[in-house]
Amino acid sequence: MATSPLTILSPVSGTLLRIEVAPGDTVQPGDVLAVIESMKMEIPVEAEQGGVIAGIAASEAAAVQENQALFTLRPA
Repeated sequence: MATSPLTILSPVSGTLLRIEVAPGDTVQPGDVLAVIESMKMEIPVEAEQGGVIAGIAASEAAAVQENQALFTLRPA
């Protein structure tokens, strides 16, 4: 298992509607970390692996680009 932090990227360009986690939260694979609105659709940003949220690099209501860093995840 990787021990270095993982950067979670935005899957699409759009507006960051909601951030569902806070630094220090423990997440499991598939947990929704945030929701992005793109082309009038709500796209969930999910954890690909379990770990602890180490940092958040974007704010709610901010415009985000595809592949922009959103979260740093420290593997559990």
